[in-house]
Amino acid sequence: MAWIILIIAGFFEVGFATCLGKANETTGTTSALWLTGFFVSLTVSMVLLMRATQTLPIGTAYAVWTGVGAVGTVLVGILIFKEPADFWRLFFITTLIASIVGLKFVSH
Repeated sequence: MAWIILIIAGFFEVGFATCLGKANETTGTTSALWLTGFFVSLTVSMVLLMRATQTLPIGTAYAVWTGVGAVGTVLVGILIFKEPADFWRLFFITTLIASIVGLKFVSH
């Protein structure tokens, strides 16, 4: 169950990064709503990370949490913010995913 909580925490990390990016693109009330989403996502992500670390080692949990967030945020950047999707970028995202999976297999 801790692994599921950790993955969900990583998705909320993607959420807060996405909200931050959208808040930077907008102004006024729209920007304030995105910032509200940022703070809600940040809070949920941190609470879930804390819950996951009650069972999982902190080093493994933090690495997986940041890895899920990094991969998800890069994908959101490519799909929503129209950032480049060149070979090397995709190659290193793939190696990051492999590292996250590897940490899952070697953690107790």
